[in-house]
Amino acid sequence: MSDSVPTEVERRDFIFIATTAAAAIGTGLAAWPLVDQMNPASDTRASSSLDVDVSKIPVGGEIRVLIGGKPFFIRRRTEAEIAAANAVNFDRLPDPETDDARLRPRRDGTLNPAILITSGVCTHLGCVPVGPNQGAVGDYGGWYCPCHGSHYDISGRIRKGPAPLNLPVPDYVYLTDDLVTISI
Repeated sequence: MSDSVPTEVERRDFIFIATTAAAAIGTGLAAWPLVDQMNPASDTRASSSLDVDVSKIPVGGEIRVLIGGKPFFIRRRTEAEIAAANAVNFDRLPDPETDDARLRPRRDGTLNPAILITSGVCTHLGCVPVGPNQGAVGDYGGWYCPCHGSHYDISGRIRKGPAPLNLPVPDYVYLTDDLVTISI
């Protein structure tokens, strides 16, 4: 036999390798839709962020928004509220965090202490606290969870009660000085 003519064993090996490769590719192509359907739907992905014009919130006012079915508090704090938040000895808090650490920088890198954005879910059992706009500020001028008695200050930091952590601060960025995109 000549070297240019493949032997029967070489042909069988090639057919076996080609068939196995085609089967593996076919299995991958068939499995992809099954794996891809586990990703969130496009409408769910679209509802995982929200642009908010914070200039429309009056001083001392608060709005509540839902993003992906979760509540968030956006508050325009007064000068007195900002001063009270900064006057706290944060080392003595159950979950120590400065007021500035709970803010995100604007596009120019400066902080806007007037705007506070937090999750609206109590860190104890997931209730939605009431706040200054509902007339129930708790013992520290912020939010109060009437279900189990957690008290948060005007910076969303836990001060008293069973909640173990501060109200979480979501990811958000300032697109302009007045427009904020909140993402979960």
